[in-house]
Amino acid sequence: MILVFGKTGQVATELHALLPDAIFLSRDQANLTDPAACALQIEKHRPEAVINAAAYTAVDKAEDDEDTAALVNGEAPAKMAQACADLNIPFVHISTDYVFDGTGDAPFASDHPTAPLGAYGRTKLTGENGVRAAGGAYVILRTSWVFSTHGNNFLKSMLRLGADRDKLKIVADQVGGATPARAIAVACVAVVNHLKKDPHKAGTYHFSGAPDVSWADFARAIFEISGLKCDVEDISTSAYPTPAQRPANSRMDCTTTTDTFGIDRPDWRDAVRITIQELEESQ
Repeated sequence: MILVFGKTGQVATELHALLPDAIFLSRDQANLTDPAACALQIEKHRPEAVINAAAYTAVDKAEDDEDTAALVNGEAPAKMAQACADLNIPFVHISTDYVFDGTGDAPFASDHPTAPLGAYGRTKLTGENGVRAAGGAYVILRTSWVFSTHGNNFLKSMLRLGADRDKLKIVADQVGGATPARAIAVACVAVVNHLKKDPHKAGTYHFSGAPDVSWADFARAIFEISGLKCDVEDISTSAYPTPAQRPANSRMDCTTTTDTFGIDRPDWRDAVRITIQELEESQ
């Protein structure tokens, strides 16, 4: 049995479809602002593996609420990882491109020095360091720009706004890999199976969709695939200020993930088509 922290988030929802027999812990059952209680859940259930698909993801809000983000993104994963290490079971933790400073235009390797720009990235990096320090069989899977039919994400926002407007101004100087939540879920399950057989594959890995794209071009692709007639005007990050600074370069080198686990980068264009079709069918 696999234990999953998270129940309604994008990746957790996709994991539920893949792992119908897993135990999914909601916020009511495992409040990540109480890290010790999260560890107790692992000790109580004694699963064969744990996936942490829960996080504090309100990037802008974290700038004014870093203490809460630090509990959820930093201390809770560390406590989970320690409980897994004590029980000698694999732990898979989802992290983010925000641990990097976004400089340059080359993809970030998993061992590239980290330098988060804001509170969200800092708290996620604290969580990563805590997971590593626990000393168990872990995989930190960094990803980016997640989208799906669930929750709030860029694709769903573009579909909503594009249906009401003739033109949108979208940031064009931030580039990264849009990643379908379903592919992340599949990758997490594959990684768990690898770790159970070979704990030496533990480490930090990258997983994002391909090809790398700007937000503006991602929006154009969404409109083209959906058939919405909405023009996109490129703007700079400086023209769209936000409380938290976003990395300009979110490209990630995923070759070690492919080499170690046989998991290729998913084509986000195919996933966009599928996601739009599923959204239309659900309406």
